[in-house]
Amino acid sequence: MPIVATFSIVARDLRNGDVGVAVQSKFLAVGAVVPWAQAGAGAVATQALANMRYGPDGLALMAGGRGAEDALADLLAGDMDADHRQVGLVDAEGRAAAYTGSACMHWAGHRVGEGYAVQGNILAGERVIVAMANAFERTGGELAERMLAALAAGQAAGGDRRGRQSAALYVARAGGAYGCNHDRYVDLRVDDHPEPIEELARLLGLHRFYLTPPDPASLVPITPAIASELQTLLTEAGYYSGRADGQFEELSRSALESYGGVENLEMRLTSLDHGLIDPQVLAFMRRRR
Repeated sequence: MPIVATFSIVARDLRNGDVGVAVQSKFLAVGAVVPWAQAGAGAVATQALANMRYGPDGLALMAGGRGAEDALADLLAGDMDADHRQVGLVDAEGRAAAYTGSACMHWAGHRVGEGYAVQGNILAGERVIVAMANAFERTGGELAERMLAALAAGQAAGGDRRGRQSAALYVARAGGAYGCNHDRYVDLRVDDHPEPIEELARLLGLHRFYLTPPDPASLVPITPAIASELQTLLTEAGYYSGRADGQFEELSRSALESYGGVENLEMRLTSLDHGLIDPQVLAFMRRRR
């Protein structure tokens, strides 16, 4: 059975309750095996001779009220091959736990901190998980960016000594999914790539643009000058047939919403009722001329 030679982080955002996993490996489509997360329950990374039941079973245990350490003990107690497993868990309260079986391939180990655990096997050395932990603790911003920084630091410290192939990033947030009716806030995978972390960072940037609502403080009023420019851009794109008179009336708004629906910009056009627009939408439209 393939060994999922991997380094990963499970973590909880202590400010807003997001939970997630980030992972890189010399293993095809590691995101299909290692990361599991559920809002209100926690997150699990299962690797080495990975037992995929640790994912759903660990989440169910934590959703039922078991803390990370107790959930980990329950998982290991029922596994005859526990010595070959490596797993990290964080629960909804931010309590973290990790385990590295004695039969995991060298170098293998883990480190647990406040609200997170980092773990890895077949690594260049302990310095990989130390670098990951330090990067996570020192990086600001949302959980996805902090975990991605941890992966990049682990790779820079030597990473998986067999090389690199795939990476994944999964963050669960209550109501955080597209449509606000699921917890799948960030779910990105790079299944086979020579630079999987760099590609994951690129995808996260696209995710932030297309699927993350803009910061309200960044929105700007639709002035007559901006309205006229929007009308011109929409005319050139084939969505508007009126005059570029700087009046952002219903025809202009309908044209912009139609354009946004085709270009997947609807998450960034929710402020039109208030006469505001996201500057990134304007920049996107200008680039498309």
